[in-house]
Amino acid sequence: MPRYEFRCHACADTFEINRPMARAGEPASCPQGHEDTVKLLSAVAVTGRGGAGTSAPAPSGGGCCGGGCGC
Repeated sequence: MPRYEFRCHACADTFEINRPMARAGEPASCPQGHEDTVKLLSAVAVTGRGGAGTSAPAPSGGGCCGGGCGC
């Protein structure tokens, strides 16, 4: 189930709520009971295949002006 992060304007507390995506836009009360909250945007890290320290080979030449036609 997705986790959504909120911040309370009244007490500046940041908190998370687990709820279905269908309810993502619903307001949330902070743990202190305040209603004036805002949903925060969360950063998501996306990594490529291979993991840390693995690098993909550099593309090789080919086609015209890539060393294949002799121009």
